[in-house]
Amino acid sequence: MLGELNDNLIEELLKSQLLGRIGCHADGTTYIVPVHYLYEPPYVYAHSAHGMKIDLMRKNPEVCFEVDQVENFFNWRSAVCWGTFEEITGVKESQKAMEKIIGKIEPYLSITADAHPSHGIADMASEIGTDKELVLYRIKLHKRTGRFEKRDLPAAQNSTTMKLKP
Repeated sequence: MLGELNDNLIEELLKSQLLGRIGCHADGTTYIVPVHYLYEPPYVYAHSAHGMKIDLMRKNPEVCFEVDQVENFFNWRSAVCWGTFEEITGVKESQKAMEKIIGKIEPYLSITADAHPSHGIADMASEIGTDKELVLYRIKLHKRTGRFEKRDLPAAQNSTTMKLKP
C-alpha cells in the first residue's frame, strides 16, 4: 500500500533519524548532500566544515531537506521539507546547538580511535579542530510532505538484500 504520511508521522520520522539530505541551489548549481542532524521543531540543526554546501546556502538560503527510513524495497517512509537556512553565529547558541547534535549522534559512534562526532571540525578525534572553519546552522522548516509504502511480504522476500530480476 502506498500512502501519505500525516503531520504526526512526519514529526516522528524527522525526530527518529540521524541522517538526512539537504538540497541547495545557487548560481545554476544544484547540490544534494547527506548530513547528520538533530530535529527540534521547527528547526533542523546541523554542522559542517566550510565548503560548497555552505557557500550555496549562504547565497540562496531557501533549501530542501529530505529524510527517509527504509526497511526494504517495499517498506519505507520518506519526508521532504522546505525551509530557510540560518547560520548560527552566537557563541552560546552555537555551543548549545553543538552539544545537542553531539548528544544525538554520540550513542551511535563506533568505539575506535578516530570515531568522533565532530567530523566537520577535525579529521581525527585526537585533533582539536583548528584547521577547519566550523559552521553551525539550522533550517527553519515551513512546508513538508511525506509518503510511505507498506507491504506484508512472505519471509523469503522480506530482505533488504533481495535480488532484482531484469
